[in-house]
Order: sequence, then structure tokens, then C-alpha cells
Amino acid sequence: MAEQPKLKQINARAAAANILFQVVDQGQSLSQMLPRVLPQVVARDHALVKELCFGVLRWLPRFEAVLQQLMDKPLKGKIRNGHFLLMVGLYQLFYMRVPAHAAVSETVSATQQLKLHSLKKLVNGVLRNAERQREQLEPQLTANDSLQFCHPSWITKRLKAAYPQRWQDILSANNQHAPMWLRVNALQGTTLDYQQQLNQLEIGSQHSELAPQALCLEKAQAVNKLPDFAQGAASVQDGAAQMAAALLDAQAGERVLDACAAPGGKTCHILELQPQLAELVAVDTEQTRLNRVSENLQRLQLKATLHCADASQPERWNQQPFDRILLDAPCSATGVIRRHPDIKWLRREADIAELVKLQQQILTALWQHLKPGGVLLYATCSVLPEENYQQIAAFLQQTADAELLPINQNETAQQPGWQLLPGDNNMDGFYYARLRKSNS
Repeated sequence: MAEQPKLKQINARAAAANILFQVVDQGQSLSQMLPRVLPQVVARDHALVKELCFGVLRWLPRFEAVLQQLMDKPLKGKIRNGHFLLMVGLYQLFYMRVPAHAAVSETVSATQQLKLHSLKKLVNGVLRNAERQREQLEPQLTANDSLQFCHPSWITKRLKAAYPQRWQDILSANNQHAPMWLRVNALQGTTLDYQQQLNQLEIGSQHSELAPQALCLEKAQAVNKLPDFAQGAASVQDGAAQMAAALLDAQAGERVLDACAAPGGKTCHILELQPQLAELVAVDTEQTRLNRVSENLQRLQLKATLHCADASQPERWNQQPFDRILLDAPCSATGVIRRHPDIKWLRREADIAELVKLQQQILTALWQHLKPGGVLLYATCSVLPEENYQQIAAFLQQTADAELLPINQNETAQQPGWQLLPGDNNMDGFYYARLRKSNS
């Protein structure tokens, strides 16, 4: 067999600038770009590349404001990568413990790899000025709401309207580093046992009152450092997402659907809690994402029927009704911005109405495939009312055989479901509503 050609190695700053250009200017997602670019960077610098990308995307408007002050005109066209390289430099100077001289010299040397030789002096000059003027610049970084919270104005406006008392908390939580949560495999052991194994390795964790299999790590770890991870003893999944399987409460002998299932965390959790299902069907529209479901099932030694198909057209791939359906609906993902800060800059306000329409189509279509007496759990990782309680309230009003199965005592038909906000219980923002199909 011929040897694979070696990828040309690039340094961490150049890699981060390339990724940021692709995300912010070209509309690519961060989770797509990182796996494409990281193989070109030495393994020890992978964490640095991620830190630079996440950091710049969190505080993007602040760096734009600094560059406007320090430069006569923005960099455009073929040298546009240089704009993001400057931001990478500024993030190191303002937010990291990298010594200033190292931050400047390493960022300047990245101009070589980006073939931006003509910008070497400019990058050096701008970053040295930023370091010299830091005391004057820093107070200006929080001069107004858009700089203090670093969200597009349409998101801020919608959150102010929906959560007049909490909008600032939500925006602040979105800018925090997300913790690493584990889901302990109930088929292999108890949460307490696994926590003790972590303790023996000096990996601190907290358990959750809300999610019985969940452990929140005090410090993120590489999965190969976790006890028996490869053997399926645990999985990485946010605490809020772990509530889906318990709320669905699948019973032995039932036929269950997980719609929009990728990457498969909820699919696997349902099977871990109830291995005696008649069948679990997992559906997603993208084969590459469905492959992730397959990999997760394999590692955990679980079985499900996978369909690469459209959840809004179940008649094309399903012939018999389900006892329970989990609809993890496509959404704005405004509850998981701390994990995916690119959402702030990739999502458009016009997307929301389209998503609401799609959610309604899928919900209506899947309802026809639920048995009388069956339960549907509607879930999103959004905090916007249009996608959540307003969507479910409208569905209840329009659907004669749908009744609310309350998750908590505060629910009403006008304001159904359970909204978790980002940062509450150290979890992501999530929404759940549970509906039963009447027998009549």
C-alpha cells in the first residue's frame, strides 16, 4: 500500500485564523472546520487552536472595535485572513496568560504560513500598539450592550422581550466556558461507583439532582483518561440533554422513535435505561451525522434501526405506529451558544420563522405515527418562546387528540413545557414538553 501523503504542518495561530475566516466570512460551522484543520496542527497545540477560535468568536465585536481604532482601514480581499490573525493576537493579549512578547512574535510569524508576508509589519505594529494602549482600550470594550454581551442585536432584543428579568444572565451564561458533563451507562454501573473511580484518578465531579446518570466534571478531560470510556462505561453529554430519556420513560416491549437523532446521545441513553424495547428507530437527514449515531451505538454495544430520512415525511419510511416518540426538533440552538459560539454569527433572524414552520411540519407529521395512548416528547436546545412553549400551545389548540402531560406543576395549556435557561444548574438551555395522544 502506498504511504499516505503527510499533511503540511501549520502553526496554531495560522490554523485559528484560517478557521475563523471560514466561519465568520464564509458561513462554515466551527464544528465542521475544526476536524478539517486540526490534523494539520501538532497534537499538543490542538487545545490552543480551539481556545483561540472559541475565544475570538465569543468576544468578536470587541476585537472589531479595537481594530477599528488601531487601523486606518480593514483588511479585505486576498489578505482578509490577516484580519482574523490580528484578532487571534488580540485575544492572546487581552484574555490569555501568554506573555505579550510571545503572543506578538508567534502571531507575526504566522503571517509566513498564511502567505501574508506583506502584512508582517502591520500585524507587529497593531499588536504592539494594542499592548501599549491596553489600559485605555479595556474600558471601551464594555461601553455598550453590544460590546458588553457580544451578541447580535436581534438575539438581545428577543431575549429582553422573552425574559425581562433574566436576559442579562442568559447572555452572560452564553459567553462562559461550557463544563464537561458525563452520562454514566446505567447498564454497566451506578453513578456513585463511577464517581468513585474518577476520584481515584483525582478527577473531581459533581452529581446532579435533576439527571440521575449525570456527572459534571470540575475540569474537562480527554476521554481516553476516563475509566473504561472505550468500553462504554460513560459518554459525554450535557446534563440538560440527559433529561430526555427519563422524561420519555420508554417501557419494555415498546416501539420507540428518536427523530432528528444525531449524534445519538439520546438514542443511546433511551436504550441504556430500557434495554428491553421491541425496537428503537433513529432517524436523521444526513448520513454523515447518522454515522456518528452508529459509532456511539457500537461503542456502547447497543442496537437500533437507523434511517437516513426526512422526519417530516414518516410515511416514506415507517409502516407501523410508535408507542413513544422523541422529537428533538431542528432549532436555533440559542440554548447551546456557550458550546457553539459561532451560532451567534451564523444564525440569522430570518431563520427563526423557517425553523418554527419546519418544527410544526415534523410535529404534525409524526403525530399521525403515534399510537392512541402514546407519548411524544418535544425537545429543543433553544430559549426562544416561538420554538418552544408557543409552538406547543398552538399544537395543543389545533390538535383535538393531543393533551399535555405536565412535567412540572407550573405548566398550563397556554404556557406548556419546561424551559431550562443556559447556566442554570450549570447546564445548557433546553426546552421539553410532553404530550399524550388520547385514546378516543
